[in-house]
Amino acid sequence: MFFEYLIIILGLSLFEIISSIDNAVINAHVLKTLPERFRKFFLLWGLLFAVFLMRGILPFLIVWLTNPKLSFAQIITFVFSNDPTIQNYIEKSQSLLLSAGGIYLLFVFLGWLFLEEKKYAFLVERFIHRQSIWFYAIASIVFTILIAVSLKINPKLALTFSIGSTVFFITDGFKKNAEEKEKELLNPNLSAWSKILYLEVLDASFSIDGVIGAFAFTLSVPLILIGNGLGALVVREFTIKGIDLVTKFAYLKNGAMYSIGMLGSLMILESFGKHYPFWLAPLNTFALLGLFLYLSYKELKEAEKLKELQ
Repeated sequence: MFFEYLIIILGLSLFEIISSIDNAVINAHVLKTLPERFRKFFLLWGLLFAVFLMRGILPFLIVWLTNPKLSFAQIITFVFSNDPTIQNYIEKSQSLLLSAGGIYLLFVFLGWLFLEEKKYAFLVERFIHRQSIWFYAIASIVFTILIAVSLKINPKLALTFSIGSTVFFITDGFKKNAEEKEKELLNPNLSAWSKILYLEVLDASFSIDGVIGAFAFTLSVPLILIGNGLGALVVREFTIKGIDLVTKFAYLKNGAMYSIGMLGSLMILESFGKHYPFWLAPLNTFALLGLFLYLSYKELKEAEKLKELQ
């Protein structure tokens, strides 16, 4: 049992780290434009907000939304008291949890694949990016198929698929705006408090991906809190010290997105009754990250050789 928990926590932490890299990069760039005291303020209170508030409350909120018969206070009490009641409720609502999270993550992956500028790891990525106009058509077709299938199984599934897709389009719109807003945030004339407030809201939106994806690893809220919390702490350290090192690995974002796409697909299949071993989600994350780290390292070495020849 300990080994199982350890694998899940390590997988959760790694997933949280790679899915938050974009957030860390934006934070690092903006923080460079702030006076030292404001940086310290953000890194302290931002950490409390991002780790203990957002990533601490969101798992409980998601469980509560799929179990509205329980009060939010009851959810927290049952989880921390290790009451088997909460496990029964979560198991009953498992398909609803996984369907909403699954379509959200799948759309995150498809949105990246079709719409975002990226470092191409494979030729097919370049081809798909050129067909970006088809993203909304494909997303609509996938959504319609999932609704049609879920209506035959459980009408509540159709509702949660709809909720998951709605959350995606809301958060995706905010993230797209954040990328454009980053240029404004780098303006030294903008007030420090305005930048800090915006970064806090941005942290909150990025935390959604990690928390939703966590349910592909486990339905245990305590394990999610530990795994996501550790991952968020590492990301915060990257923001402070190692962001230049992280950005050198050109294909790290690709690894994160393929992992998200795979986890989303697994969650959707599980919501329809398929069952997979506990180690599949962590293995998926470790394997994909390993592959794209290798590709990144290989490109770094090739670039170094070119410099030596010049």
